[in-house]
Amino acid sequence: MANSIVNVPLPRNEPALSYAPGTPERTELKAKLVELAGREIDIPLVVAGQDLRTGRLGECRMPHRHAHRLGRFHEGSAEEVRQAIDAGLAARREWAEMAWYDRAAIFLKAADLLAGPWRQTLNAATMLGQSKTPYQAEVDAACELIDFWRFNAYFMQQLFGQQPQSAPGIWDRVEHRALEGFVFAVTPFNFTSIAGNLPTAPALLGNVVLWKPSPKAVYSAHYLMELLRAAGLPPGVINLVPGPAPVIAEAALTHPELAGVHFTGSTTVFRGMWRVVGENIGRYRTYPRLVGETGGKDFVFVHASADPDTVVTALVRGAFEYQGQKCSAASRAYLPESLWPEVEEKLLEAVGRIKVGDVTDFSMFMGALIDREAFEKVRGYLTYAQGSEGFSILCGGGCDDREGYFVEPTVIRSAAPRSRLMEEEIFGPVLTVYVYPDADLEEAVDLCDTTSPYGLTGSVFAGDRRVIARLSRRLRDAAGNFYINDKPTGAVVGQQPFGGARASGTNDKAGSLLNLQRWVSQRTIKENFCPPTRFEYPHMLEP
Repeated sequence: MANSIVNVPLPRNEPALSYAPGTPERTELKAKLVELAGREIDIPLVVAGQDLRTGRLGECRMPHRHAHRLGRFHEGSAEEVRQAIDAGLAARREWAEMAWYDRAAIFLKAADLLAGPWRQTLNAATMLGQSKTPYQAEVDAACELIDFWRFNAYFMQQLFGQQPQSAPGIWDRVEHRALEGFVFAVTPFNFTSIAGNLPTAPALLGNVVLWKPSPKAVYSAHYLMELLRAAGLPPGVINLVPGPAPVIAEAALTHPELAGVHFTGSTTVFRGMWRVVGENIGRYRTYPRLVGETGGKDFVFVHASADPDTVVTALVRGAFEYQGQKCSAASRAYLPESLWPEVEEKLLEAVGRIKVGDVTDFSMFMGALIDREAFEKVRGYLTYAQGSEGFSILCGGGCDDREGYFVEPTVIRSAAPRSRLMEEEIFGPVLTVYVYPDADLEEAVDLCDTTSPYGLTGSVFAGDRRVIARLSRRLRDAAGNFYINDKPTGAVVGQQPFGGARASGTNDKAGSLLNLQRWVSQRTIKENFCPPTRFEYPHMLEP
């Protein structure tokens, strides 16, 4: 048995490659895009380490060229969910009892594989299947996921190192056990890194996982699963079961061995899952841990002392990168009347230079929305704005689904601060602006804090430090990730742990030790080296 005191390598954030003309990574990525687009694949479920095909098929298509099918995936049913849970429970004891550093080694190897030979496979799959530009794919499918796997291993060692004090003659210690049962990981379409982190963070701590990916991102999930197998993940630890959400969720959430839920998605869906767990609370062996990151209506609040150029850049990048399909995307902005004319002019000029199209053309800043449902939802908001009083579409507003699900980057001015477009999550390239009188700063801050039910991300821009301090205090509860003179997107693992409260989730901070703590159950151990031999206490003795 190994008796060394093991230290996980000190993690460093993975540098993003540029993909500039003439770079080797540009050549490699272009070749991989051609390779993957040139073949149609058959995607199985993975249960107990074995490929499983049901014959019930869904499709993976390019959002920016929806006539192009990348593959078909087999869908699971309640029966396959039960098989996956049984496979996980069968693997649980051996996996949980494996030395923590051996489990860490698997994910550290996965990180190195992704940083090296698998990098362009995951980037290309994310670009083709989720319509991300090279930069958006690189910082997501490569850098962030590499960071999750490296930092989580490091955080695990820190977590296990947190031990209690001991009195003389006593040895007190804590061990961190895997949860009893299985963890249900439900992952979204918009971040390959989240799809990779949600099942693997609990697994790293010794848990077994049922992984249901979004049907809109099964293509990249397939390659992620193949990467984990290549890294040496034992059979049954993570079981991949795509399929209809109501069917998969019902079978998983009502199972007596449910020990936890790791979720990223809509607020409505997470509330529904919480409701099902509450209704079935008497069925479970343990109280399931519910960890969820949900929606956002993220703000940019601008003071008159702010620099217009930095505001414009933050608005463009924050609102329109990845077509606004980020839970952290800038969706509403508050600007003072004194600054608005200059910001408006520069903002509309910048948005006018944005290129929208096929992401395999590296000159594009935006691709397509993920599917027709998303396209119709965003188009519905634009139609509402066009037909309702109080809204002015300053630029954009166009939609075209003939070849791909394309929506123009759109800036809308709202005359009312509590209008529908200032309150509701749109999840598309739509930025709504409210211009407030400079003298009504305090009222505007209150509006920013109270208009939306969410509390995920937000930015403030000001040059006056007194104002920055005041806004930071006033908006303390409005955002779990708060940015000063920066856009409200792009949290980095190990630097800005991510998550929000209110209707935005449980704020368990992915990319930090706090999240990993949810996937263990502590056992406190007290050992007495010199136990007493008499029951009497000193006060009972005769004087």
